[in-house]
Amino acid sequence: MKTLVIGGCGFIGSHVVDRLRARGHSVKVLDRQPERFRPPVEGVEYLVGDFSDQMVLIEALAGVEAVLHLAGTTVPGTADLNPALDVQGNLIGTLGLLDAMSRVGVSRLLFLSSGGTVYGRPDQVPIPETHPLRPINSYGIVKVAIEHYLDLYGRTRGLSPVTIRASNPYGPRQGHAGVQGVISTFLTRLRQNEPIEIWGDGSVVRDYVYVTELADLCARAVATDRTGPYNAGSGQGTSLNEIIAILHAVTGRDIAPLYRPGRALDVCESILDVSRAKADFGWESTIPLREGVRATYEWMAQAG
Repeated sequence: MKTLVIGGCGFIGSHVVDRLRARGHSVKVLDRQPERFRPPVEGVEYLVGDFSDQMVLIEALAGVEAVLHLAGTTVPGTADLNPALDVQGNLIGTLGLLDAMSRVGVSRLLFLSSGGTVYGRPDQVPIPETHPLRPINSYGIVKVAIEHYLDLYGRTRGLSPVTIRASNPYGPRQGHAGVQGVISTFLTRLRQNEPIEIWGDGSVVRDYVYVTELADLCARAVATDRTGPYNAGSGQGTSLNEIIAILHAVTGRDIAPLYRPGRALDVCESILDVSRAKADFGWESTIPLREGVRATYEWMAQAG
């Protein structure tokens, strides 16, 4: 199958490219910039451009059988600062992609959504895909809006969309800017001898999934005819205080976090029910968090 990975040079996208190739698929990548942490992958066709540019999209879609839409212009911690930019870059851009796919006759689409934000404050934990969608920040609101448009285009234009609602991915090739990714951010601060800041008392619980496992689910799902949403997480919750304990065990460093006032955007507990992905794709997360954190720490040491 010939695939187009939009955002294929990013943290998650680069791993998805690896898994698609490992499964024998042809891969074309559309991204705004090259990969940061490695040279171009041999055998992958790269196009540089913005997916909101219709001319670029039409060129990228030529000969493609399936699209994996992994690109995003915002992250949960910054989207609220400029909701209009969030809507323009992500929602409007995705609608342009759907229109372009419809024009050229490409129907299969995998969309990377957010299991950490679309549900809002959960009524039950673990959270199933059937849980009401009640996002409490702009990032989640836009993800939910895109999911609704995928349903619309599925009913009216023959789109075949599958949505992956990822929890909190971490691992090699994640950026170190500190705007997304608790594990990457904390490890970077430790390596730079900077203090670790925690919003709240550290009791906030999240579901963390190693990036290669998330990428594997994406590669499996897009090659099927399954549609609708699938949670992607470990199915287990870990508090920020537990993350600190794991970092201490992995790095051997004494850590004294600076606790800051809690934020309104933080849900107290978010753990995903991943039984649907296991049933339909034979997928589940098997890498223990401490093992994944250690692998990430070792990669950072090598990457410099």
